[in-house]
Amino acid sequence: MRDIRRARLDDHEAVVRVMPEWWADSRTAEQARQLTLLLPRLFFEHFSGTSLVMEGEDGMHGFLVGFHSADHPDEAYIHFVGVDPRRRKDGVARALYERFFQEAAAAGRTKVKAITSPANTGSIAFHRAMGFDVHEPKAGYDGPGQDRVRFEKRL
Repeated sequence: MRDIRRARLDDHEAVVRVMPEWWADSRTAEQARQLTLLLPRLFFEHFSGTSLVMEGEDGMHGFLVGFHSADHPDEAYIHFVGVDPRRRKDGVARALYERFFQEAAAAGRTKVKAITSPANTGSIAFHRAMGFDVHEPKAGYDGPGQDRVRFEKRL
């Protein structure tokens, strides 16, 4: 049995602890560790009300860190998603996204946005399969040499 619940502040430690292991198949140990820098504690302090964790009897299966934009009242944003490698292809990410979509729509949001690196072909394919419009990479989106593919889904 799996349960999706609201994220809590104390989930931060558990999430950053599993990230190097969960990304070990696609990154060096140092690159996987550096991913934790994309999820500082402040995301769990300020956006736990819009972030989600999926758990099973054997622990955390996945998480989604997202928020409703303060500056764009019609938008929600998915910042980071992780799925236990043993649970990939089990519908974990899809279930987390669908729950986030439902809650964003209930809050009056009509769009969900996200980004990824152009090299992350798995993420690009997943977002396309989830019904996102996929935009061409934007050069320097996150700074020099930090190109990003942008996703947008209308709810």
